[in-house]
Amino acid sequence: MHRRSFVKHSAVLGSSLLVGDDVFAAFQTDRVINIAMIGCGDRGKGVLSVIKSMPSKFNIITYCDVLDFRLKETEKYVPTGAKPVKDYHKVLDDQKIDAVFIATPLSEHFKIAKDAVLAGKHVYVEKTMTYNIAQALELKKLVKKYPKQVFQVGYQYRYSPLYFKVKDMIQSGYLGKVSQIDCRWDRNWNWRRAVADPALERQINWRMYKEYSGGLAAELLSHQIDFINWAFETQPDEITGTGGIDVFKDGRETYDNIQATLRYNEKGMIGNFGATCGNARDGYLFKIKGTKGSVSLLTSTGLFYPEESTRKELGIVDGVTGATKIVVNQDGGIPILDKATQDGTTYALDEFYKSIMNQILPASNINTGTQASICVAMCNEAIYTGNKQLWKKEYNI
Repeated sequence: MHRRSFVKHSAVLGSSLLVGDDVFAAFQTDRVINIAMIGCGDRGKGVLSVIKSMPSKFNIITYCDVLDFRLKETEKYVPTGAKPVKDYHKVLDDQKIDAVFIATPLSEHFKIAKDAVLAGKHVYVEKTMTYNIAQALELKKLVKKYPKQVFQVGYQYRYSPLYFKVKDMIQSGYLGKVSQIDCRWDRNWNWRRAVADPALERQINWRMYKEYSGGLAAELLSHQIDFINWAFETQPDEITGTGGIDVFKDGRETYDNIQATLRYNEKGMIGNFGATCGNARDGYLFKIKGTKGSVSLLTSTGLFYPEESTRKELGIVDGVTGATKIVVNQDGGIPILDKATQDGTTYALDEFYKSIMNQILPASNINTGTQASICVAMCNEAIYTGNKQLWKKEYNI
């Protein structure tokens, strides 16, 4: 009754937006796409596990990593006939491969993606798209020259039925005038991987070193930053930030405690984006606050909290005794969807496949990927230098 009641009282949730398996029902799908994975760390293997569950769409031909033990670990995530290689150029030279997935350290994204586009491959590159702004702008210019090749960036929330619904709520004005966004992605962990050979420290724990990594802003907060860009069809005008190595004094270079404030002047909004490795209480926290109500999101579930005036409009009389027309949680929240969504990767890979088959632009594309990369780079510049960063006209998508 949650969703049924909510739909009845909400024009936005009764809109024509489709969710779940029906989103792309009208599109054509008629063949299996041969793919290769470049980068077989935790994320690469995670994506491969999803790809392996979609045999009617993808056939894993090759998997690539510079570390032998990573290739060994990956064997259980790929078909027995898949070929391991250490040089990604061999992947790109293989004419049987239609598309490549790139899940390497951030510092390698640009050159591999660039070479893949030039080799005629469809590309799915994990977030953040590039290490810096110059790379993002150059890659965008290159990809535009090959419109028949699909280029998708791994921001899974752009494909989640839950996050689609929240975007619809925002765009329809259902939340009223939004002025504040609070985002966190916290953990109580040093973020280190075990290293058997000290010579491999920087390759395995690359997230700790500025040469390879964009730190917490790139690896975690970029998801939420990108969603705000997408949902509000905007980008930040000003970014300030701070941070430090405040918890783990272990030789790392990227900060383990950061906070960035993004000002969206045109929208009259402030976005607060923070992450720490020193406390796990909040974990993933994402709140969007408007004059009519707010949403509180996890990765697969979300609640709508109406303001008092909105409660009366919806017919909510008493959320404690249950004398309501809409069923609410004990804390006054109304479920946005009646069930949790799947892992966002599943939806993203489904769109990648259908974008290739139907020659359409995916929701997370070279334009939006460039925009998010610029935002992350600006956040890091503000955090590490303490200097306010301003959006430039040449960054506009």
